[in-house]
Amino acid sequence: MTYPRSPYDKEGGMVYFPRMLEKIRLQEKGELPDEYFPPMTRGFNANCCQFLKVEYEAVVQKVKDGLSDAEILQWCFEAGGPKSDYEIRLWNSFAIKKGWRDEDPGTLERLRGFKKSSKLEHREDILTVFDYIEVDEKRKS
Repeated sequence: MTYPRSPYDKEGGMVYFPRMLEKIRLQEKGELPDEYFPPMTRGFNANCCQFLKVEYEAVVQKVKDGLSDAEILQWCFEAGGPKSDYEIRLWNSFAIKKGWRDEDPGTLERLRGFKKSSKLEHREDILTVFDYIEVDEKRKS
């Protein structure tokens, strides 16, 4: 099975952005596992696009146009407005900690559901969605 890049991978200092683009590329090649399809326009992809103030479908088109991660991020900054280093650090903190002491009760419930469906509910060290992804995609044991 081909997994997308780690959510911790960065482009332009931003976590998750390369993973979102990798998921789009894998989907275009027919190599993205089925469980990734329903939330392609929700969750972190939606959060990332909201932060960048761009439409997900426009990002998909840039991927289809063959632009690199750096070129797509540059386009996002042009289309949605530039981001300061401080804003990018805020995004990274939000993304990396999502699920841990989260103000959105739905996030914690989804994380519990992910852990249960992967038979990882016993793992008390999985506190965030990023933690879960890393273990579920076998980058971390």
